[in-house]
Amino acid sequence: MNIQFSDLIENAPHAPGVYKMYDIDNNLLYVGKAKNLSNRLKQYLDITKLEPHKQVMRTLVHHIEWETVPTESDALIREQELIKTQKPKYNIMLTDGKMYPMLALTAGDFPRLLKFRGKLSQRRDIFGPYPSVTALNDTIKTIQKVCQIRTCTDTQMRNRTRPCLLYQIGRCSAPCCKPDTEKYAENVRIARKILTGNSELIISDLTKQMQEQSAKMDFESAAATRDKIIALTQTSNRGIRQKSPYTQNLDWNKNVTELENWIGTKITLAGVFDNSHLFGKQPVGAMITFGHNGFEKSGYRHFKLQDKSRAGNDIAMMSEFVKRATERGPTLDLIIVDGGIAQWRIAKRAAPNIPILGVTKGEVRDGDEHFILPDGSISHNLPKDSPLFLLLRAVRDEAHRFVITYHRAVRAKQMTASVLDEIEGIGPARKRALMQHFGSIRAIMDADLNALLHVPELGKTNAKKIYAYFHQQVV
Repeated sequence: MNIQFSDLIENAPHAPGVYKMYDIDNNLLYVGKAKNLSNRLKQYLDITKLEPHKQVMRTLVHHIEWETVPTESDALIREQELIKTQKPKYNIMLTDGKMYPMLALTAGDFPRLLKFRGKLSQRRDIFGPYPSVTALNDTIKTIQKVCQIRTCTDTQMRNRTRPCLLYQIGRCSAPCCKPDTEKYAENVRIARKILTGNSELIISDLTKQMQEQSAKMDFESAAATRDKIIALTQTSNRGIRQKSPYTQNLDWNKNVTELENWIGTKITLAGVFDNSHLFGKQPVGAMITFGHNGFEKSGYRHFKLQDKSRAGNDIAMMSEFVKRATERGPTLDLIIVDGGIAQWRIAKRAAPNIPILGVTKGEVRDGDEHFILPDGSISHNLPKDSPLFLLLRAVRDEAHRFVITYHRAVRAKQMTASVLDEIEGIGPARKRALMQHFGSIRAIMDADLNALLHVPELGKTNAKKIYAYFHQQVV
């Protein structure tokens, strides 16, 4: 039978993912990644524009499979996993050891942080891959600021007689000349947490440390700790997906109609809830809304927890936020909650007259999500590449993005306020003026007296107070 290549890719989704090409004997020929699977596979239609080895490979293709993933970076990681485990014949470049950039922490008393491209067997502790060298270098810079891990070679470390420039600018602890095995091991532990995306607890600890240093009038140490918090927060914020990749090509009207048929409810407006806190601190919630025309930004809501006894209890927090949203409006035809059966039940109790749909993450992220339907039954059968599944994942991710962005803004505002509140005479209006003029608490701390004098409505006396506070001078 003469199989047309165009027929093989006819139903390829417009989403990030990996594609796998097989021959007639089901041998895997090639694995590739794509930001948009449909667009990428269409590039194989004109065989004359392919590289010579891909022209040969293309003539052997009998069938194609694909997997969708949340982001292009996830596609990169999945591509490498498949290449390393299944070794497709035509993936010459990556199987030959020319890989995307990665980071490694070496072994020993004073592990070194290094970037490399190579086989995973070459290093013990591997982190990555990173989608670009720029992203990798940004991560190294953050680790250096926060953890002061060395990047020099073992030979350079052994032969140094005095600390290098990185020590002078606070990016290395100089184990070559100032060895402290215990302290260095603690820094390596923190570095591993950052590299695995677990930086929230570190930020919390550093914030407490900064506040303690400020209380002791140790402003130099507090400023150094503040810089670490800023570096970590910036890295953490870069990790937030600003826009779900699934929303770009969704047929909202068609998919919402399919959702209506699936749950047996007509939808004019649906609300999706999520909440966030940092070990009970700064507890907040959010609701995003959508309908047949897509996301309805006018219905988006932020919530600060009113009943502080619920702080840190995700289920109790969800109860308050759902109840407040349904009492104040807008009118919702469906509520979607991110969580398991406990979250579903508490939302049902808070809004008994509105159908509730639970979207769970499962045990494996982006791998075994399932759904709790309005009647309480659980569905595992929705295909992972189906438009309805992608719709539900997209609205869940949008709710998560919205609440996390708000939570970090609240946390940053409270941290800024806690510093400026310690200065007598600096109230809300002057804090606003300072932030509008300088843009960040760090810039205010680093400003000289002349710069402070140029802040509108601050005044000479207050400018001197602020400068004296941050530079340990007597007014």
